This record gives sequence, C-alpha cells and structure tokens, in this order.
Amino acid sequence: MLDVNFVMKVGDRVRVKDSVVVYHHPEHRNQPFDIKGEEGDVVNIATQWRDRPVSANLPIVVQFSKKFKAHLRENELEVI
Repeated sequence: MLDVNFVMKVGDRVRVKDSVVVYHHPEHRNQPFDIKGEEGDVVNIATQWRDRPVSANLPIVVQFSKKFKAHLRENELEVI
C-alpha cells in the first residue's frame, strides 16, 4: 500500500501506468507513440526556477533511454 503523502524523488525507478501519447520518441519521430508501460529513472523534478518556486504542469522528468526523456505528471507514474 502506497502512502498518500508519498513524493517521488530524483533517482526513483518508475513505470508509466496510464496511456500517454508522445510525438518526440526518437524511434517514432512526429508520430503518435504510447509510452504506457515504459520504465525509466526520475532525473529532475521541476519545483524551482532561478531560486523561485514554480508549479509546472508536467513537473517530473523521466529518462527512459539515452536518447529519450519526457516530462510527466506524478499521477501518470508508479514507483517500481
């Protein structure tokens, strides 16, 4: 059971749990590609910019492969 107040952190291994269509996947450039089920590592969480707090729409940056990373919402991911 996951704690309701659980917050993802940089370095966590995550999996995309919802259907998320991207158009910037390097092997499917400019074509819709669903990344549901893909696994990667959290490399950044956008909470500050120039020492000021921000509320980004897609705050979690996940690195899936050497050439592919994406910005996602916390509710689209699950920690594995």
